[in-house]
Amino acid sequence: MSRVWWVLISVLALMLQWHGAWSSYAGSASAIIDPSKVKQISWKPRAFVYEGFMTELECDHLISIAKSELKRSVVADNLSGESKLSDVRTSSGMFISKNKDPIVAGIEDRIASWTFLPKENGEDMQVLRYEHGQKYDPHYDYFSDKVNIARGGHRVATVLMYLSDVTKGGETVFPNAEEFPHHQGSETKDDLSECAQKGIAVKPRRGDALLFFSLFPNAIPDTRSLHAGCPVVEGEKWSATKWIHVDSFDKKVGCSDQNENCEKWATLGECTSNPEYMVGSPGLPGYCTKSCNAC
Repeated sequence: MSRVWWVLISVLALMLQWHGAWSSYAGSASAIIDPSKVKQISWKPRAFVYEGFMTELECDHLISIAKSELKRSVVADNLSGESKLSDVRTSSGMFISKNKDPIVAGIEDRIASWTFLPKENGEDMQVLRYEHGQKYDPHYDYFSDKVNIARGGHRVATVLMYLSDVTKGGETVFPNAEEFPHHQGSETKDDLSECAQKGIAVKPRRGDALLFFSLFPNAIPDTRSLHAGCPVVEGEKWSATKWIHVDSFDKKVGCSDQNENCEKWATLGECTSNPEYMVGSPGLPGYCTKSCNAC
């Protein structure tokens, strides 16, 4: 082999090494947290806003992925744990898997760095769109049923990322939050919709992220974490929610049916015609996984 070929091969090898090193650096850089951009807005519940947590590119990327796959949002029934449509929550949304692409993976890394909670404890990211008048009435992110707790335990923390500005409304409000003397999170009342006037409210600003804890450090639910997504008055609201559990959410749970009718429904073809309930989605396990052979 000529000397020219050896030189070309050596240069190529160096380029590959440089690319690998840069990829590793880029991955770690995406997880860097700047504490100076974080402000505490409440201590009861523990809540913080990170200004500029997301880049413009990241916001646009999540919206572009979600646009064609949005479905009406559901809530978990307090007794059965089953997902159901409700006027309590009128947005539309979809889930994005943790390793969808390098941009999503980078956001996941940054969330883990900020919260000090393992990535595997988090559900897949849910991207939501709120159009005019759409909202999410006051609710808790921790569970009241035994079905959802079976996978990863309670939700201990929530990271809510704002992907767009909202002209009016769309605030996240904590109606029972306790004010404290050096409260940094007060919005000017004139800037807030009527829904957000009581309690502590966070106005959606593109790129910002809200972190709040639904449990106390001793794992007891914090009732002051009650929160709501105010109706959008003007404009449109895009956000991405990351729910994080006390234990691994990625860990496989036992293969079982959660409804006594699962076997009958499976024979009627419901595993195929109603897969979201029977088999489950990336963000929520199904209720008839055993009968559908989906364990």
